Amino acid sequence: MARLIPSFAMGGMSLKETLRRSRLRLLQMHYESGVGHIGGNLSCLDLLLTLHHRVMGTEDTFVLSKGHAAGALYVTLWSQGLLSEEDLKQFHKDATRLAGHPPPHGIPGILFATGSLCHGLGLAAGVALGKRLRGEAGRVYCLMSDGEWNEGSSWEALTFISHHRLSNVSIIIDLNGLQGFGSTREVADVGQLADRFEGLALQVHHVDGHHCEAIETALGEVCADKASVIIAKTVKGRGVSFMENKMEWHYLPMSSEQYLQASEEIRRQ
Repeated sequence: MARLIPSFAMGGMSLKETLRRSRLRLLQMHYESGVGHIGGNLSCLDLLLTLHHRVMGTEDTFVLSKGHAAGALYVTLWSQGLLSEEDLKQFHKDATRLAGHPPPHGIPGILFATGSLCHGLGLAAGVALGKRLRGEAGRVYCLMSDGEWNEGSSWEALTFISHHRLSNVSIIIDLNGLQGFGSTREVADVGQLADRFEGLALQVHHVDGHHCEAIETALGEVCADKASVIIAKTVKGRGVSFMENKMEWHYLPMSSEQYLQASEEIRRQ
């Protein structure tokens, strides 16, 4: 088995090195727990780490609508020193705080259980409206998968955000093009999301979801009277050759041979 990666807070470490170590720890955590959802965790890890290390402040709120990417969120919190190595070892185990989807309590910074997809944006909208009514500062960031736009609840929440001009919301879409049973175009093609968003008076940005500087810049460009949508083009299974753009890695756990190969590929990067 590959070596354990110690828990760390970013400190003076570069974001590039933080990303590399976090990818390795994510692979180790999923391998040792024998669980899947690795591909979609790798596609959004750059987004989560950039957001939490470079963008969010203490007054901001994060909602992970893409609940099956809980592993990437846990590793992000670990990289900030907010979860320990012992915490990560309990991932997906009985009586753990670190369930396969975010729990509703027990982990600072996680406000909602989001195992059922497509509900995170409505929750984020409620938090944003609450901030406005209370006169509180800070933004609400919501990370979604592209497959969530197959569901009407996502569009209802978006209409609510647009209607109330909730300019303190930033929606980040992990556009990796794949979901549980195929490509997003094959399962339920919703066309060009940007065209629909712009029709709802939203500020839309397109970014490379693995280019941290571009992500940071897009998240910093907010509008006084519109919510922001960041459409991040990503690669499912990013960084692991046999996982990239492969639908089956939405589900599969790794064998020991696959884990060693994946870890070695990440180290070489």
